[in-house]
Amino acid sequence: MGDVLAGSHAAWEFGSDSVLIRYERGLRTPKLFQALGERRIPVEAIAGVTLAPGRRGTVVLRLQPRAGADPLMEAAAGQLKESCDPYRLVLPAEREPLAGYWADELRGRLPGAGAGPAERHLVAAPEPPLQFKAYDAKASFDGTSVSFRWFWTGASSAKWKAGDQTFPVTGLSGVEWRSPEVTEGYLRLQRRDEFAAGVPVDQDPACVVFGLGYGAVHESLPFAAAVLAAVRAAGDAAVPVAAVRRDPADIAERIRHLGELHQAGLVTDEEFSVKKAELLAEL
Repeated sequence: MGDVLAGSHAAWEFGSDSVLIRYERGLRTPKLFQALGERRIPVEAIAGVTLAPGRRGTVVLRLQPRAGADPLMEAAAGQLKESCDPYRLVLPAEREPLAGYWADELRGRLPGAGAGPAERHLVAAPEPPLQFKAYDAKASFDGTSVSFRWFWTGASSAKWKAGDQTFPVTGLSGVEWRSPEVTEGYLRLQRRDEFAAGVPVDQDPACVVFGLGYGAVHESLPFAAAVLAAVRAAGDAAVPVAAVRRDPADIAERIRHLGELHQAGLVTDEEFSVKKAELLAEL
């Protein structure tokens, strides 16, 4: 193998044990594809292959990834629009015979238990460092820990009281991503030592909330996939991690914002004193 099949927004190169997908860059290419750039899909990560008529004189070649094989699709949890499906290649109808040939070639190479869930991620996740702006925070991931730095204009008083957050992947059990293209989109980190069911997303310090222009799919989904892959790689090796001391300038800024909340009546005298003492202890 090694031939290339070029379609709308992407070109697929067929190898002996994988399909290399290179996404185009351009105004009409979905931003998620541009963010992904290039992905190698091992044959063992494929559960099936379909070829079906598309719209307006096209055919669609699609790979069906095995459950659990791709952190991106696992994080997406079926929320991606059809046009943003990274396993879908749209071709002119006249190329159907060639697409059918490669579909048959791939089917013949699938493992016997191809439809079964994968025991581990087989497709590489986007590589950190990664970051994006949510409505209430800036989220950053360096490969070992996730950090949320709250925005004064968007974060709830509960999150301000909790302070900026850093979560080592060894202390996480998973990631929940709700698309920003629906109402109340968010990214929530699932912690091993806490159960957040029922906690509103705007009150949970392990969650950032999306909004119009904040947390776009092409930024937040690769982020979620990278964190999920790191969490799975860490496995059960999670160990307590000592708190990292913050920059004194950051502490001073935090205390100033806390004072503003106090003056606005959003924080009680007792809460202000306790939180101020906690921040000073981090110096």
